[in-house]
Amino acid sequence: MSRNPSPEGRQRARAIKKRKHARDKALQALYQWQLSGEELDWIRDHYLQEQGVHSGDAEYFLELLYRIPSLVDAIDARYAPFVTSFKDQVDPIEKNILRIATYELENHLDIPYKVVLNEAVNLAKSYGAEDSHKFVNGVLDPLARELRPAEVQANDAQNKARDPAAG
Repeated sequence: MSRNPSPEGRQRARAIKKRKHARDKALQALYQWQLSGEELDWIRDHYLQEQGVHSGDAEYFLELLYRIPSLVDAIDARYAPFVTSFKDQVDPIEKNILRIATYELENHLDIPYKVVLNEAVNLAKSYGAEDSHKFVNGVLDPLARELRPAEVQANDAQNKARDPAAG
């Protein structure tokens, strides 16, 4: 039996897809910014005109593009304690995935922490090295526990109630 989602459900699904697209393009743009040193305005124009950002959540793309570089030192300092190996050799793709996720964990409480982690892991699977998704998850899981302890504890309690043997 298939269910047709309500108009609100379809609208929500479209919004999620657009935000995912914006996050994907922001990762690419931040990577370009980090490696090339191009001006953010040039990167913005390039992505808006030639990279299909308009088909996603352009406003969210712009927020990530401008806010993350303006806070890059604070963001890097926030996740750095959870990078246990290769501290000086974090791949630029992984670094920008961690920056996006850290920014979202701190500034977008409207996005559940599990969604932030899942999106970051998916970006790592798409763009990172073979096992980078494990590294990204290993950094972000304890970071989420630090930044959103009540949300994580509520999720843990819910999971334990569902499956007492797992706790």
